[in-house]
Amino acid sequence: MDWFERVAKLRRWTNNEVRAPHKPLLLLYALGSYQQDADSELRYSVIEEDLKRLLAEYGPSHPTTPAYPFHHLVSDGVWEVRTDQGQGSPGSAVRILRSSGATGRLAPALRAALAKEPSLLGRLVRVLLDTHFPPSLHIDLCEAVGLDLELAETAAVNGSDARARRQRDRRMRELILTAYEFQCAFCGYDGTLGASTVGLEAAHVRWWSHDGPDDVDNGLCLCSLHHKLFDKGVLGLGDDHRILVSQRFVGRSQASRQHVLALAGQPVIGPQLGVPPVARQHREWHTRQVFHGAPRTPVAQPERSR
Repeated sequence: MDWFERVAKLRRWTNNEVRAPHKPLLLLYALGSYQQDADSELRYSVIEEDLKRLLAEYGPSHPTTPAYPFHHLVSDGVWEVRTDQGQGSPGSAVRILRSSGATGRLAPALRAALAKEPSLLGRLVRVLLDTHFPPSLHIDLCEAVGLDLELAETAAVNGSDARARRQRDRRMRELILTAYEFQCAFCGYDGTLGASTVGLEAAHVRWWSHDGPDDVDNGLCLCSLHHKLFDKGVLGLGDDHRILVSQRFVGRSQASRQHVLALAGQPVIGPQLGVPPVARQHREWHTRQVFHGAPRTPVAQPERSR
């Protein structure tokens, strides 16, 4: 059985391109648990709050429940559920999962494959991360689910795995940084160390993992801080190419006010003349799928030039 292929093609609920990382998040959580204790079982009532936090932080902005993936991941053949009455999931209702003593863990055949081929764990983690989340979130996400990311980074990828993965355009970073003249489009940061830029990254607006193209009109040059906040949904882009700041973000320090809250309503810096700005369809995807909640009302302040 090709476990890499099966995990790479997890069936996901879809509706108008709504992002649904519920199953991948649960599977990453289960792989983290397996890495720490291969015989562990995950009782729904015990891990429910952990899964809620993962969905709130790495899932879509609208409310959702971890009961859905806990029940439905069974159909993908990588997960099993038992209750106090025996094998089989009792359904996706939260109350029933709690009252029945439902527990879940990786399917027996997958556990056997992981025991036989330890490098498989790293390959499964890598395909889940690459397929469902942007690189800026990989380290934080692995820490959140208790996974050793170094294992995922160093695991060998065999030929069939490589063919199953869409390849990134390595020129993307150079094209984006050049288009925005090597400065953060949100704050203007333009640090260098010798002849090399430091702390500047090429951010996909529509995530590469969600069919975002490696095109200039789907990218922004952002500093490391604002790239992370953009991918976490704290920051966004409005229709008029002005920066959105989520009402859900709370920052009381002067640094938070200066580097985040003060950005609300400010125009994006760049790109240079002749280069297309971020395309409307990519801005709208990010607003629907990543940005959290409603944008803050801009505080009156001098408007900077583009």
